[in-house]
Amino acid sequence: MDMQKLDEMANRCGEWLRGSGPQSEIVISSRIRLARNLAEYPFIRRCTDSDRHAIEKAFKDAISAVTDWDNLLQVEVAELPTVDRQLLVERQLISRELSEANGARCVFIDPQETFSLMINEEDHLRMQVMHSGLDLDAAWQQISQMDDWLDQRVSYAFHDRLGYLTACPTNVGTGMRVSVMLHLPALVITQQIEKVFRSLQKMGLAVRGLYGEGSQAMGDFYQISNQVTLGRSEVDLVKQVAEVIPVIIDYEQQSRAFLVKESRKDLHDRVSRAYGILCTAQTISSEETLHLLSSVRMGIYLGLIKDLEIPTINKLFIHTQPAHLQKLRGMNLDTAERNVERAHYLQDHLRRRQNGGLGQN
Repeated sequence: MDMQKLDEMANRCGEWLRGSGPQSEIVISSRIRLARNLAEYPFIRRCTDSDRHAIEKAFKDAISAVTDWDNLLQVEVAELPTVDRQLLVERQLISRELSEANGARCVFIDPQETFSLMINEEDHLRMQVMHSGLDLDAAWQQISQMDDWLDQRVSYAFHDRLGYLTACPTNVGTGMRVSVMLHLPALVITQQIEKVFRSLQKMGLAVRGLYGEGSQAMGDFYQISNQVTLGRSEVDLVKQVAEVIPVIIDYEQQSRAFLVKESRKDLHDRVSRAYGILCTAQTISSEETLHLLSSVRMGIYLGLIKDLEIPTINKLFIHTQPAHLQKLRGMNLDTAERNVERAHYLQDHLRRRQNGGLGQN
């Protein structure tokens, strides 16, 4: 495992925060995940240590046989310090479950961070593809090809009637989770977000926070994904999510237009205050940083901030997270130290060399 590559990773922005995909002002990323298990072994919760090592070896052999994947970064998660595991979680390359599990487990990551292959998570294999912006069709084509390559080299647990067999019953069938991460600050401000959530739930779609299941919404980031995997084809699941996202984008755009028209002074004040605090704070928490960056990000979109770009704010979103901050600083920091370091980092990257950062009212 090349630890230097993990250190280098902390200095750049991953694919999901690249900020240059379709509709990337509102759609942060598109992700498709597939859950797979080997037919000859029990599900992870019933595996022995010997089983886990055998599962890991089987997938390592299969992955190494794919010629298109000769450049992947292989990370033995069980051997990583806590801060490095958290770094991978913050970058959405591994799940919290894989980070916090016990026993043999690893992840393969492509150099562009568009996909990762998690071995010995809740299922034997969790593969995921992430694209910046609204790009579900391309993500599906990529992960479908990946699944085919592995299917030629291992024997998946599959039932003729039920489909792919998974550790959690909600994933049985396709084993697919289609999700899109959205930035929806205007719907939050106008108090329309709960109405949107209720409508999504009626359509069988789930709403989760920044880090998926069980996580809170931070920085007005929300993940919209399918809940049902059984009895639906992969193409149908992609289509279901793809059809509803433009509607949510439209609601968010309408809410932003309403705020500009009906309460421009309040909106300008919100963005100005957020920008000012980020530029001058001497200590600031991760949660407050995400909240304030959310307002600044919307301000850029609405033309209230003239000399910043959305990819820059996306970079600040990730680099001010606890593990990234410690990796960039090159040392372990407690909460209070991180809050001070985070404030310094924001000042260094946001302070203007000349006046004129904020647009006129």
